[in-house]
Amino acid sequence: MGPVRAWRDEEEVELGPRQQRAVLAALLLNNGIRLSNDQLVGMVWDDPTPSAVMALRTYVYKIRKTLPELNLKSRDGGYTVRAEVVDDCRGEPLEGLRSAYFDAQRLRLGDYRVKTREDCLEREPDVLELQKHVAAFPLRERPRALLMRALYLEGRQGEALDHFHQVRALLIEELGLEPGPELREVHAQILNGDLTLPRRPEQLVPDLIDFTGRAEEIAQALGTLPGTVGITGMRGSGKTALATRIGHLVKGRFPDGQIFVRGRDVASELLRAVGVENPVGDKAALWREKARGKRFLVVVDDVQDAAAVRDLETPGSAMILTSVRRLHELPGVTWLKIAGLTEREAREFLRKALGPARADAEPEQAEVLLERLSRLPHPIRVIGGKLSARPHWTIEMALRQMERESRLADVIPPDCAAMMAPLIAAEKQLSDPERHMLMCFARQDAEVIDSQKAAEMSGADAGEIELVLEALAGVHLIEPLVLGRYRLPRFVRLCFRLRTAASSRPDQTGPDQAVPDQAVPDQAVPDQAVYAEIMR
Repeated sequence: MGPVRAWRDEEEVELGPRQQRAVLAALLLNNGIRLSNDQLVGMVWDDPTPSAVMALRTYVYKIRKTLPELNLKSRDGGYTVRAEVVDDCRGEPLEGLRSAYFDAQRLRLGDYRVKTREDCLEREPDVLELQKHVAAFPLRERPRALLMRALYLEGRQGEALDHFHQVRALLIEELGLEPGPELREVHAQILNGDLTLPRRPEQLVPDLIDFTGRAEEIAQALGTLPGTVGITGMRGSGKTALATRIGHLVKGRFPDGQIFVRGRDVASELLRAVGVENPVGDKAALWREKARGKRFLVVVDDVQDAAAVRDLETPGSAMILTSVRRLHELPGVTWLKIAGLTEREAREFLRKALGPARADAEPEQAEVLLERLSRLPHPIRVIGGKLSARPHWTIEMALRQMERESRLADVIPPDCAAMMAPLIAAEKQLSDPERHMLMCFARQDAEVIDSQKAAEMSGADAGEIELVLEALAGVHLIEPLVLGRYRLPRFVRLCFRLRTAASSRPDQTGPDQAVPDQAVPDQAVPDQAVYAEIMR
């Protein structure tokens, strides 16, 4: 943002004459926005000649040849580039470029630089640097207030109060104005002895050391932030882990802090994170006021209701949401849907959980195991942990043990309960018709769900069954294929077969008799004999 220059590796790239550099600068200043020929000509030339359009096309051609990395595209008589533009704050912005457009951009960038510098000095107060900044911009009140705060926090209360009287005299003499509210507030806080450092929250949960995969989703999220990113998928698919990984990758871009919220009263938790206890009134408006001019990273985990996060976005800050249901009513959210890992990612994750040598020794058995777990991270982690605790077991041994009927029919295997925990939690959120529908298809061991067949099996009205199926698709327990057809993921199918068997008794229900919904208790869990089905 000083002189328009470019480098490839360590070698500077020749960008051509001034007007060609001006065309490049105009495109970069409008990064990602299509500019028509007329718009570009008006930006580069104050008084363009008839040959300006031809000159513009020549410059665009040369820029393409010189910097193919820019991916400069032509569309509908206009041009677009997408690039990361960095201002290193060296020299005059857009030095050497002259037009009304660039003069205005110079002023804008200059103001932005000053504000950015003050943001940095607020986050990391340094008395000497603040004194230099105040000397360069003596009439700006914000750096004066920051300097007073920094002096006070260094134990130099007298100097801080003296500085207030100095700036007050200067403002009256130069502008005929009393100090503004920020200066007066800091002055009052110093007199009252209640000035403290602003709270900088760092609440991100730890990143998982064995996090694996999701490269495509991560790339899409990184390209979206600081816009709002939503992550949706069935329980146990790794939404929180993915949100946490993304948060740790980008937290350096949000120096005012990272806030992690899990709960319904999101606005109150955000305010509490920045030091506002027991907020009253319009909490969303108060949060927007507190976050104005700052860059926070906010991760809201397991959003239940769109109203909880509506109106909380602020310019410069970013939000990452996780939700079982995709909240269509929230505008401006880029949603990422996740399910099982890819085959390669699942193999890699199993190798981390079990150890490379043991996983690689039985590739075919490992593939069978991963396929039956729908390559979901949670059950892979559980079964990998179980095998790790048995160093002399092979995957084949585990498969045989799980396929064998247990004599201890009433004993609950802990690893079974752990694997099924997310789906048990998901089941508790289902309505009776939704739960009954899954149980019906689990008993039939059906993979593809047809709405007509679903109506016949469940006894529900054909019109109502579409609503039930769509509700199940909304929480990702089934996957929509085409209109009227859905797929039941294998791990969901297996788990609900276990749930069906655990809640049924041979003397009560025949093999083809529907199990009443009320016969499925919230805490129903499978016995070991039924658990063996998970590997069949």
